[in-house]
Amino acid sequence: MDISVELTFSPLQDDFEQHIIDFIKKLRASGLTILENPLSTQVFGSYDEVMEVLNTEIKTAFELMDRGLLFMKIVKSDRSDYEPHF
Repeated sequence: MDISVELTFSPLQDDFEQHIIDFIKKLRASGLTILENPLSTQVFGSYDEVMEVLNTEIKTAFELMDRGLLFMKIVKSDRSDYEPHF
């Protein structure tokens, strides 16, 4: 089963930028399909692979900061090839 996940990662501390950069770089290195924009990062792949990577990287990111917030939306399908039709 393929999924698409949209993540918005927000460390709630002054040195937030490097935490976000490190998190995205680890997602890029995972081998999964990753799309980025200024507001969020999207991850695409099989459910088991995506959730395994996210479980590890979210835990690591949270351990490296004092406070943080992560919004996550999951869609049951691979939407990586989506193109607007308007």
